[in-house]
Order: sequence, then structure tokens, then C-alpha cells
Amino acid sequence: MAHITYFPQGTCSKHMEIEVEDGIVKNVVVLGGCSGNLQGICSLVRDMPVDQVISKLQGIRCGYKNTSCPDQLAQALKQAQGK
Repeated sequence: MAHITYFPQGTCSKHMEIEVEDGIVKNVVVLGGCSGNLQGICSLVRDMPVDQVISKLQGIRCGYKNTSCPDQLAQALKQAQGK
């Protein structure tokens, strides 16, 4: 199982811990940010293929920001894949 530690940029969340096994997201924990929304996102992406998570979350913006917590999760997964 791969364990990814990621420090988001440009968002309210400050720290992401992600576990991936055989290309499947097994667990995500996000510190900081909008707790309820992030708990929901973490629950929804559990047991989802990494490529599908990236596809669905990449490019989402938060208000006036160029990124969002979901987008940063996609960026963390892309970085872990070497993309």
C-alpha cells in the first residue's frame, strides 16, 4: 500500500494523507478546510480508481481561487503517479 503525504497549495486545507493500493484509493484524511465537505469527498472517493478520482476532481475551483481541496487531491494523486 502506498502512503502519500501532501501539503495543498492555495486552499484552506493544510495536509492530506492518502492511501492507495493497486490503483485504488483506500483512504483519505484531510486536515483543515471545510470539515463536512471534505469528509464527504473522502468518503465518496474511497474504493474508487485513482484515474477516476483525478478525472472527476481535477480543475474544480473554490470561489475566486484557481484551485480547491478536491483539485488539490487530484494533484496529489497525479504527483504520486509521476504525471
